[in-house]
Amino acid sequence: MSAGTVAETVGAVLASLGVDTAFGVVGSGNFHVTNALVAHGVRFVAARHEGGAATMADAHARMTGRVGVLSVHQGPGLTNALTGVTEAAKSRTPLVVLAGEVTAPRSNFFVDQAALAAAVGAVPMRVGSAPDAAALTAEAFRVARDGRRTVLLNLPLEVQALAVSGPSGAGGRETGPAGAAGSAEAGGSAGLAGRTGEARPLPAGPDPVEAARLAEILAGARRPVFVAGRGARTARRELEDLADLTGALLATSAVAKGLFRGSPWDLDVSGGFASPLAAELIRDADVVVGWGCALNMWTTRHGTLVGPDAVVVQVDLDPEALGAHRPVDLGVTGDVARTARAVADLLGDGATARPVPGAPAGERGGTRAVPDGPGYRSEALALRIAREVRWRDVPYADESGDGRIDPRTLTIALDDLLPAERVVCPDSGNFMGYPAMFMDVPDEGGFCFTQAFQSIGLGLATAIGAALARPDRLAVAALGDGGALMGVSELETVVRLGLRMVVVVYDDEAYGAEVHHFGPDGHPLDTVVFPPADIAGIARGFGFEAVTVRAPGDLAAVARWLDGPRERPLLVHARVTRARGAWWLEEAFRGH
Repeated sequence: MSAGTVAETVGAVLASLGVDTAFGVVGSGNFHVTNALVAHGVRFVAARHEGGAATMADAHARMTGRVGVLSVHQGPGLTNALTGVTEAAKSRTPLVVLAGEVTAPRSNFFVDQAALAAAVGAVPMRVGSAPDAAALTAEAFRVARDGRRTVLLNLPLEVQALAVSGPSGAGGRETGPAGAAGSAEAGGSAGLAGRTGEARPLPAGPDPVEAARLAEILAGARRPVFVAGRGARTARRELEDLADLTGALLATSAVAKGLFRGSPWDLDVSGGFASPLAAELIRDADVVVGWGCALNMWTTRHGTLVGPDAVVVQVDLDPEALGAHRPVDLGVTGDVARTARAVADLLGDGATARPVPGAPAGERGGTRAVPDGPGYRSEALALRIAREVRWRDVPYADESGDGRIDPRTLTIALDDLLPAERVVCPDSGNFMGYPAMFMDVPDEGGFCFTQAFQSIGLGLATAIGAALARPDRLAVAALGDGGALMGVSELETVVRLGLRMVVVVYDDEAYGAEVHHFGPDGHPLDTVVFPPADIAGIARGFGFEAVTVRAPGDLAAVARWLDGPRERPLLVHARVTRARGAWWLEEAFRGH
């Protein structure tokens, strides 16, 4: 690394490793390192709040498969970002957070930043001297990428200004008090493994004994179901091949929604968002295999989706994840794709696949499993899945009226109107099941779900990050009124960046989850209900086009925007019915 300051070196190293986009809010403590990123060709996206910036970086990393970068001021810059950083850490998003740091305890800006990072599950590191700057920055990047971790790289102010002369070697390294840098969390990788910046841990093959046991279990299964999570998002082909051999049906956790889109055996999401048919088929499975999936209370509906006699298997790169949320009969440590291939090899080639009559062709254009093959699979079931597995095909009584639209009717209409090439980004809240259940997505890259921490207010920033990562698709932010107003400042970011996205606000004038959780027991609700707000007018003030929707006919304005030049982003302010809570909410509250 050529001569320069520590701040300049940090920016130069990250750029050399392939970082092309960074997010943040600039203050005096991260001014120089941010400018160094920009000077070396990195696009800097300025948010209006550090919390939004953190979530944008998280979503961008999820949608690109590359290491995200966030730049924040010391002290309040980091604490403002902490909710987004927590979400990223809980989701194992590869993210490097660059934070200025004061080390004098009497400074107004002082806070134990390393302890904050450790408390939320991030990996704290610190550049403690000029000779170590390049090596520590590269190490932070490697831990984020190969270990799939969120890393806080503290940059003390007095160190940032130090000169780095000549090439910087690997040298020693300092860390924050909460832990050492570059531990086993780096995934056992040797070196940086290229300079692309992709979040790609080195593939790990399964233990042969564990793979043989899984093959034995699947060979004896009569009704197997695969549930794929975020750790399986790059392993569709391998899982489908193994499913074809074993007759397994295919489902996902919410974060992997869309992974098997186009397969006649796709049940969509398992858990609270599962349709009645999907829940029935998963519950009747005699073998359930979670592939890169936590099998937590959300994905299993507090365990009710797993039959009492079902054999449960979990496959994950992280051995600590196995059985963390529920007991499993077999835990297999290994990369999902390599494990699926190894098990398929043990089972043999099996029957030759052929298309299912009447079933939709998948995006891959390949063949599909034998209609009356092993396991669950039959032509009759394929046709039933095609007719019944989507929530929009489940009959319901439309409750629209009195100036409010049923959120199901709203979402089905938007699903029909919006282009198929989309990225749906729901916020958290009472409404969140509607976009997750009633909006189709084209593939695993069509759904961005920042919900590991269950914070409201992240949805708009999520959509901004996703829109920048996938400019080829229409980003759709689905928000409640509470989350929309919490993150409202980022509407300006959408307009400033020229993003032609759609923001849908499901407005029930309340924190609906609390209303429907506490209201039936007679508790006072004054603290969680609000007077009407003109959210469409607020959006216009930021430069959006906006429409208020009270009935299906009002959606004609959305169609006109889609048909037009789309010169400005569109906000759909939907005044939705509010007489009852979402049907998934009662199950969700069991975890509170």
